[in-house]
This record gives sequence, structure tokens and C-alpha cells, in this order.
Amino acid sequence: MPDTASSSDIIRFDRVATQFGGEVVYADLSFAVKAGEFLCLLGPSGCGKSTALRLMGDLLPVNGGAVYVAGGSPRENWNQLAYVFQSPRLVPWRTALGNVALAMELRRRDLTRADRAARARELLDLVGLARDADKYPRMLSGGERQRVAIARALAVEPRIVLMDEPFSALDPTTRARLREELLAVWRKTGKTIVFVTHDVDEALTLADRIILLSAKPTRVLETLALAQQRPRDLAGDAALRECRWRLLSLFARSGPDEVKEERHP
Repeated sequence: MPDTASSSDIIRFDRVATQFGGEVVYADLSFAVKAGEFLCLLGPSGCGKSTALRLMGDLLPVNGGAVYVAGGSPRENWNQLAYVFQSPRLVPWRTALGNVALAMELRRRDLTRADRAARARELLDLVGLARDADKYPRMLSGGERQRVAIARALAVEPRIVLMDEPFSALDPTTRARLREELLAVWRKTGKTIVFVTHDVDEALTLADRIILLSAKPTRVLETLALAQQRPRDLAGDAALRECRWRLLSLFARSGPDEVKEERHP
């Protein structure tokens, strides 16, 4: 990728280097995310995909190069971001409504309690949980808890939503349904989404663009732009089958780490 920044870039890694305990994770990593796009960071387990999200949110320092978020440093613009993790991380003694409102209590102190509750109900309706607002996390399925987590992330009005393998712990049917619902939410809100996965089919299903990362020391192996309309037929579309084959082939040559692929009839 060229080093020249684009005015449409909302996130940019410029020759980033970082390491943990003497192990080099990134030596010279550069890529960008465009405003409003759905970008998937795809790569083998342990390659540093989640590290990228932490650097974006100023949760880790860089050892070299620079990370830019919304035109400034991560420290300056951390409040432009919200996270959705693999685990929903809901507060068990609060209802779904209370969990969504909690995000606003912590970051949107300008809102009244009534405003927070009204906004929380709107967001629960957006993710299909309007009738479950008063349920506690233990009363919700895994997929429903993750929907609450998505609503909570949107509650702070971020420009960017960082998602760290949010569906990997769910069964295949629930995972497929939540992907469709996430795309619907993304279309309605226009947020920039950076979605970490090591599932090739998930990336092909969701992304406008896929950045394929190598094993450590991590580099960009491939950047793929996907023009196909959604929903996508991974088995029936020849171009998508070619992309899938290429991604899996690159994984196989990048190192011993595993990559997930879903089976299609």
C-alpha cells in the first residue's frame, strides 16, 4: 500500500512497529481504513489482529511508526471508537436496557436519564431486541447477548466500531443470522467497522475490503476489494470462489497457523 494518506482514510497505520516480551509482532505494518467501509482484518490465530484494534484505541503503545485515527492520534480520538468483543461482557445485574444505557452513563454525561433510556430502547429495537429490554443477560441467548453488546457500542455514537471476532463463540446458524443483522445495522448507521476474524468465509460474506495479514512478524499479504452485492453466494459466485481459493492458498504459505473455513454444499 502506498504511504500517501487519502482524505477518505479514517484509520491509518504508517510503518507501525510493536513487540511484546522481545517478540516482534509488527516490524513495518502499513494499511488504511476508509470512512464508512466494512473492513475485515483476516489472518491466522496469533498474528496480531487484536493488537491492531488495541493500537487504534490507544490501549497499547507503538514502538515505531504511527497510528492515525480520525485525523489525529489514538490518544486524541479514542472517544471516536467503540468495541464489540468475542465475549459480550454484559453486567449481569443490569437488564439489556441497563447495559446499553451504561455505556452512555460512562461517556455521554450530557444526556439525562430519560434520554439515555430512550436512546437505549431505540438501539435495542435496531438490533431486534425491543421486546427484551427488561431481560437480564442470563435470560438471553448467546446471540441475543451479543446483539446487546452491539447496541451498547452504538450507544456512545462512535464513528468507528471495532469488532474482535464477535461471533466466533456462537453456533453456525446463529453466526450466519447475526452476520446478516450486522450488515443491516451497518447500512442503517453508516459507521466504519473494522472486523477481526480468522474465518475466510466470514470475511468474504461481510467485507467491502479484506486485508490479509501474515503470521508474525506480521505484514500485509493481500488486500482484496469485494464489489459483489450482499447477500453473497460463496459457493455459486465464480469470482468469490476464486477469492476464497486465493485467500486459503496464501494462508497455507504464510505459516503453520490454522485458518477457519466453513463448508458449503
